Amino acid sequence: MMLQGALAGLAAGGLYAVLAVCLTLMSRLVRVVNFAQSATGMSGCYVAVFLSVDLGLPMWLATVAGILLGGLLSALLGWIVSTWLAEADTGTRSAVTVAVLLLLISLSFILFGNKPQPFHPILDGPAVTIGGVVISQVTVVTVALAVLVAVASRIVLSRTPAGVRLRALSERPTTAELLGIPAKRLSVAVWAVTGVVSTLVISIVAPSQSNDATSLAMLVVPAAAAALLGGFRRLDLAVAGGLGLGLIQGAAAQVDGLSVVRYFLPFAVIVALLLWSQRKEVWDAAR
Repeated sequence: MMLQGALAGLAAGGLYAVLAVCLTLMSRLVRVVNFAQSATGMSGCYVAVFLSVDLGLPMWLATVAGILLGGLLSALLGWIVSTWLAEADTGTRSAVTVAVLLLLISLSFILFGNKPQPFHPILDGPAVTIGGVVISQVTVVTVALAVLVAVASRIVLSRTPAGVRLRALSERPTTAELLGIPAKRLSVAVWAVTGVVSTLVISIVAPSQSNDATSLAMLVVPAAAAALLGGFRRLDLAVAGGLGLGLIQGAAAQVDGLSVVRYFLPFAVIVALLLWSQRKEVWDAAR
């Protein structure tokens, strides 16, 4: 039962991993911890449900429109940050995304109410059965997508001209702009791409998860815990952290005494990793 639960949690783990990769890319390339990462995806998914259920659009068309909207919302936020907060520090830029997170949740309450939405599954049914344990299509796709996004990001950043420019912009922003690198255009592109990827993976997992607005928007918490494992720098550790967190939550759900604890696990991981990252300063002060 615990193995079945762990593998069931792997679908959520793939979602955490994809969002963690997006958070890591945002931190590395545009100096922002985007707390609205999953909120923009939630908004796009909710609009997709409205277009499909209320307006009668074909599901595939509504889903595509929602994914594009999620990317557009993220790009708009990126344009605002790049225009008016270009010289601000990471903390200030990240604080703006917290305000956007709360704004999008509030707007969803006004427009759609605080109830789960009737998402139509994009993927449904088992993909494979191994040793009597069923692995769903959602699990396979989300895990594969997490690995694919991480590997593709690494290849783009290391082997393409756009990737070299993005790395230069993240490491020496003033020098990069003096050399003629279009800083704002590249920054907005990063926001847009991560917004599209986030909305895509949320639209895949939302039908099988708690999909009220608050739950979907707060997926950024376990994603941040996974990204923190890699210090918001390493994509491989972000993927491993997301998958591991999903496995542990899924296994804990099968134990009566731990079923409630799993909801607090991401917060515990964040606290533990923050304390560990500051261990040298704490030990030096103690000495």
